[in-house]
Amino acid sequence: MRSILRKSVILAGMFLVLGSANANAALLKVLEVKVPFPFVVNGQNLPAGRYSIQRDELTSSVLLIRSETGNRAATFVSTLPAGGHDPAGRVPVLTFSRYENQYRLSSVWESGSLGWSVIRR
Repeated sequence: MRSILRKSVILAGMFLVLGSANANAALLKVLEVKVPFPFVVNGQNLPAGRYSIQRDELTSSVLLIRSETGNRAATFVSTLPAGGHDPAGRVPVLTFSRYENQYRLSSVWESGSLGWSVIRR
């Protein structure tokens, strides 16, 4: 049951990615996504909506997640390189973990082998 839920969350994340702007193979500049459900990052509740995800140019392990909708929510998140491979193959994807009735951002994958796991506080 737990693996089915995890797979469904990963699949949901695959369909969230709208595309990337100004991305090259080595560094994520901006990734634009639509998240259809509220989620939690660093203890901050973020509403459903469109978000841009950008890597900090000075500290590549820090990502800026910024709302592109009316509420203008934003947060920085610390990450570590993720092991393994992108669950969506070569498509950029966000993965979420479900805890009770909340979704928490787990990882951001840029390509088939380049991903970042979110450090939970």
